[in-house]
Amino acid sequence: MLRRTFLSSTAASMAYDVSAQTFDVQKKRRVGMIGSGWYGKSDLLRLVQIAPVEVVSICDVDKVMLEKAADLIASRQLSKKRPRLFTDYRKMLAEKDLDLVEIATPDHWHALPMIEAARAGVDMYMQKPISVDVIEGEAMLAAARKYKRVVQIGTQRRSTPHLMEAKERYVDSGKLGNIGLVEIYCYYHMRAKENPPDSAPPENLDYEMWTGPAPMRPYNPLVHPRRWRAFNEYGNGIMGDMCVHMLDMVRWMMGLGWPRAVSSSGGILIDKASKANIPDTQEASFDFGNVKVIWTHRSWGAPPDPKYPWGATFYGDKATLKAGVQGYDYVPLGKGESAVHKDVTYELEQYPEDKTEQDLEKHVAPAIRGHMRDLLAAIDKRSRPVADIEQGHISTASCILANLSMKLGRTLSYDPAKMIVTNDTEATKMLKRPYRKPYIHPDPKDV
Repeated sequence: MLRRTFLSSTAASMAYDVSAQTFDVQKKRRVGMIGSGWYGKSDLLRLVQIAPVEVVSICDVDKVMLEKAADLIASRQLSKKRPRLFTDYRKMLAEKDLDLVEIATPDHWHALPMIEAARAGVDMYMQKPISVDVIEGEAMLAAARKYKRVVQIGTQRRSTPHLMEAKERYVDSGKLGNIGLVEIYCYYHMRAKENPPDSAPPENLDYEMWTGPAPMRPYNPLVHPRRWRAFNEYGNGIMGDMCVHMLDMVRWMMGLGWPRAVSSSGGILIDKASKANIPDTQEASFDFGNVKVIWTHRSWGAPPDPKYPWGATFYGDKATLKAGVQGYDYVPLGKGESAVHKDVTYELEQYPEDKTEQDLEKHVAPAIRGHMRDLLAAIDKRSRPVADIEQGHISTASCILANLSMKLGRTLSYDPAKMIVTNDTEATKMLKRPYRKPYIHPDPKDV
């Protein structure tokens, strides 16, 4: 097979070269998808844009969502073939005809399909956060390594062109000086505010299978589709949904590993009427030694800086850098150097489908394409991608520890070698949540 350099359209038009990845652009790859909702389709269709993949099968427990996804995929892939439909991921993986699978289920359904796909010898693109509890994440990492799978996590800030530029120009170069504090934050009004009554699940949804290993709640129309994130039974709230992105971005930009200690406080302080049970207000501190990373989210009120409702502010002794999904601002402290503003790069002319695709976050599409290129290059080389599952696990587990800290009211220090919270038996027990029978929680030592 001829190997070629597949250059990003963005890189060709920018002064900054985002060092596009090399992968075999002639290789036919058979792809599947587990979870056919909003971001599953967004990610998969970006992959279709940059490589001659064939989406051969998709799986979902909502039959209407599944049929619509199949029609959309057929209209967009080169072969125009409709993928086969499954309602059980185990049957789909048992066909053993996939090279790559995307896992885009709700968070509580990440661990079991990922481990099964690893056992089936399939490489993966998996949505963040990787898990709902810490031991799930440890088991998933163990499975990826045991079965030698390439797993890219959807923390696509690592492949965002303007953030790659900011990292190189201002963090790696030392222009910020010594960075002692990074503030990360989200002020989106994204927490569900309604309180609809429970009801019977729609006929097109297998609610028993949708619930899976999570506790069985009465069905409520808030949970499906998309707003399951408002419930602790299925995820880790805004901390697990939004902090994981910004914490991972900071760790990547600064080369940070596990935090030494995590502490958090917050709760439902304003919106007490909603059925949602996740905090509407939370702060967390991630202690990396010489660098402190402080998270804040409020799903009410106004953001301190309307230009950056979700982002990170790096405070150095020479300059400040604000970075988010819509751009960055570099502000030097001394005289003689000008401030720099950079907007997000769109690729609407190169990829006109982006203009009309329903629910697509157009500003994120270039980052997803870059993330997919990086994944394919890693698969060809059998190397670790930029958002390898270990990095996804560290960022995810750190956010989970913050929620545990808030619940327990004390600072926690996690030992990844021993898989315990140091000197805290109660917190260690909470690293592994109960699974609803007959589902069995994965064990890192027995994957």
